[in-house]
Amino acid sequence: MSQQKVDRYKKEKYSRKQQLAKEKKQRIFYRIAGCAAAVAIVGWIGFSVYARVEESRPVSYTEVSLDAISDYMSAQ
Repeated sequence: MSQQKVDRYKKEKYSRKQQLAKEKKQRIFYRIAGCAAAVAIVGWIGFSVYARVEESRPVSYTEVSLDAISDYMSAQ
C-alpha cells in the first residue's frame, strides 16, 4: 500500500507543472469570457436605454422650398 502511495505521489509531482499551467489557462479563459459577457450585457442595456430615450424624443421636421431653384432651372 505504501509503495502505491509513493508511486502516485511521484506521478502527481511529475505532472504538477502541467496541471498548474492548465488551471492557470482555464482561469484566464474564464476571466476573459466573464469580462466579455459583462461588456456585452452593459452594452446591450446601454443601447436599449439610448433607443428608448431617442424614441420618446419629439422629431422636428424642416420644410425646404425648392421653388426658387425650379424657377431658375426652368428659365434657362
